[in-house]
Amino acid sequence: MSPAKPIKSLILFLTFTGLLISSINTSSLLASESEESVVLLPKKVQLSGKEARHRISFQKISGGNIVGPVSTEYKLSSSDPSVVKIIDDTLIPVSNGRATITATTGTLQSKSSVVVTNYSKPHQWSFRNDVQPILTKASCNTGACHGALAGKGGFRLSLKAFDDQGDFHTIAKQSRGRRIELSDPARSLILIKPTGAVPHKGGVRFETDSPEYRILSSWIAQGATPPSAKDPIIERIEVLPSRSILVKGQTQHLLVQAHYSDQSVRDVTQWTTFSSVNESVAQVDAKGSVKVTGFGEGAIVCIFSSKIAISKITSPYPQKIDPAVYAKSPQYNFIDELVIKQLKRLNLPPSPQSNDADFIRRIYIDTIGTLPTPQETETFLSDQSPDKRNKLIEQLLNRPEFIDYWTYKWSDLLLVNGALIRPQAVKKYHEWIKGHVKSNTPWDQMVRELITAQGSSIENGATNFYAIHQDPESMTENVSQAFLGLSIACAKCHNHPLEKWTNNQYYAMANFFSRVRAKGWGGSKGSGDGIRTLFVATEGDLVQPLTGKPQPPTPLDGEPIDINAPEDRRIYLANWLTSKQNHFFSRSITNRVWANFFGVGLVESVDDMRESNPASNEELLNAASNYLVKNNFDLKALMKIILQSAAYQRSSQPLPENKDEKRFYSRYYPRRMMAEVLLDSISQVTEVPDEFTKFYEPNPQKTDFYPKGTRAIQLYDSSVISYFLKTFGRNERMITCECERTEEPTMVQVLHISNGDTINNKLKAKESRVTKLMAAKKADKELVADIYMLCLSRKPTTEEETKLAKLLSETPKAEKRQAVEDLFWGILSSREFLFNH
Repeated sequence: MSPAKPIKSLILFLTFTGLLISSINTSSLLASESEESVVLLPKKVQLSGKEARHRISFQKISGGNIVGPVSTEYKLSSSDPSVVKIIDDTLIPVSNGRATITATTGTLQSKSSVVVTNYSKPHQWSFRNDVQPILTKASCNTGACHGALAGKGGFRLSLKAFDDQGDFHTIAKQSRGRRIELSDPARSLILIKPTGAVPHKGGVRFETDSPEYRILSSWIAQGATPPSAKDPIIERIEVLPSRSILVKGQTQHLLVQAHYSDQSVRDVTQWTTFSSVNESVAQVDAKGSVKVTGFGEGAIVCIFSSKIAISKITSPYPQKIDPAVYAKSPQYNFIDELVIKQLKRLNLPPSPQSNDADFIRRIYIDTIGTLPTPQETETFLSDQSPDKRNKLIEQLLNRPEFIDYWTYKWSDLLLVNGALIRPQAVKKYHEWIKGHVKSNTPWDQMVRELITAQGSSIENGATNFYAIHQDPESMTENVSQAFLGLSIACAKCHNHPLEKWTNNQYYAMANFFSRVRAKGWGGSKGSGDGIRTLFVATEGDLVQPLTGKPQPPTPLDGEPIDINAPEDRRIYLANWLTSKQNHFFSRSITNRVWANFFGVGLVESVDDMRESNPASNEELLNAASNYLVKNNFDLKALMKIILQSAAYQRSSQPLPENKDEKRFYSRYYPRRMMAEVLLDSISQVTEVPDEFTKFYEPNPQKTDFYPKGTRAIQLYDSSVISYFLKTFGRNERMITCECERTEEPTMVQVLHISNGDTINNKLKAKESRVTKLMAAKKADKELVADIYMLCLSRKPTTEEETKLAKLLSETPKAEKRQAVEDLFWGILSSREFLFNH
């Protein structure tokens, strides 16, 4: 065995035993005592009609937070049982009037007021507000049952009840009205099928003595009245309690209220669909009973009639942390204040601040996608000024590499791809993005210019956004995904099953793009001189398939415009989209920028900003988003305050008490460098750049190369032939989705790092850094130190330096280069190099 082999063996040993990555472990304790009280929810109750029912919930409060239902014996009483009586935890009207409900446990007491109206008025069940919620809760109109595109057994309902008129016709009129019997409701198919009286492939959905059966049969007996324009329309739902602090094993019972257009408020808990965002923290059953299963913060999503409400569940880690730990942790800005606030709530200690070597490497990679040079590292490490980190942040935000890195990031988002756009147009699209990054154009201005773009594809690069999305539907889907973080594609066929967006809202939004037109195809096969000219017509609308009529152009949750106006509708849309009042817009880009620096978005996945996917720290996301708005969408201002925060500058080494958390920023989370940055880093260390081949569609036989020395983050087109980038999960830029890029480890990646061409060929090349270091004839210890600074931006530990220098000194001269290559290989294939930490 040659002496070079022990070098590689030692490097592998050091890597896998962790000596190439330092570790920090400390522990701390916090204790808190709080005064207790109670609250009866809700504080005000409306009961309209003798059929009205409303649950109440008696909750314990500690330190200003709800900490679960009262578990000790308690008493509920009505001030006037002739107006409202109490059975278990449910209020039942007896006559019109007012009453006070009192809940008492020991010396603690809380009250709620009740108003009963319309008690003597005959109750009329509503198809829209009573029948449809029952069918939805029983899963009759889901995609697996009658809500499927073709229905089931000849019976088809709209998915999750998005079409009231159509569903009423199907139930009451279709097939000669065979599904209901007005003269004998008990014989109605809509009752005997789900109760199992006759064979039903869907099984028994409810029993004959259930509220579902009683309501449906009563509706039929009353004449099966259709949905009416006079029906109260649901405006929002509210869940109580909206936040609870519980411990593992504890339960919480949720109560959901629906608020209607006629100002009425109803208890709809029984008809609400519940789901847990994070079942490792809390699980929920069909009745809204929550059980805490772990530690952290989770959320319960409540959906009723396409409206959504969120109940946050906090389960503190079962450990006590000394309050001094939080007091001593630096707080440089509002980010730190809100992160520490949440860590206190969860009993999680923050890790200490990172050392300067880790910080400079981390911030270079995260901000400009480049490793610091040894000279830059030495200068920073030797600087004794207290504000050197802030100075470095300012420098990096103004480096040329910042422009390249963020141009590449936004090119991922905007799909700069030669497989979708002609070659010359791709360059112009990339140049348009790069010009705005270089000028630090505010994000709202950049997006507004993109949305309203017109003209030639090679004169106005922004128009190529519409070359990728060429019909109104795909245009609105991609605008929503890219700039709002909302996937509304499901609403194209029906109301969104997981969100509040309706089928009508989808087509109202899409109608903004119905007059966008283009001339030309952008060139013949393989040519780069084709031109596609974008313009806007003065008439034309997108028809809503369900109604056969166009929807007035209306932004999501916005106000409509005149459908007959000849002006470019996109201007109105762009103004709404980029408005400072549009929190969807500001939250979406804030979350994308945050995820770049922390590796984990406040909302995960990064571009999944739906209401039913809440942030891990809503208060922090709102504050960061508001900060961006106050700074007029200056992304550098947002980046700067993130980089200056103690939260970003924390060590990546976990403490025993915070090692299990991955969403609350108690430490910096190590992550593998993205494919392009990793390839550039290997090239930077070895001084052997990659050569990139352009790939032409639809003429893949044509070959062209980027200029030698082009870095991966400088590529203006994702259609590049690169085995390394493909293997390590680059974004192919085919669809607007962060899922296009993957950081999942694979065996192919491991094999390529270990035995592939990328690292090995660069080390063996005559022009590589190895050749230059060998020619310099440095001492072995100096050589080891240089390699560590090049790759890891730190000096080797005494143990690393001693052992590696000793092996180098014992290596025969003829095998010295091989030993140095092995040393480089060992470090370049280590986790400390591959990961940003």
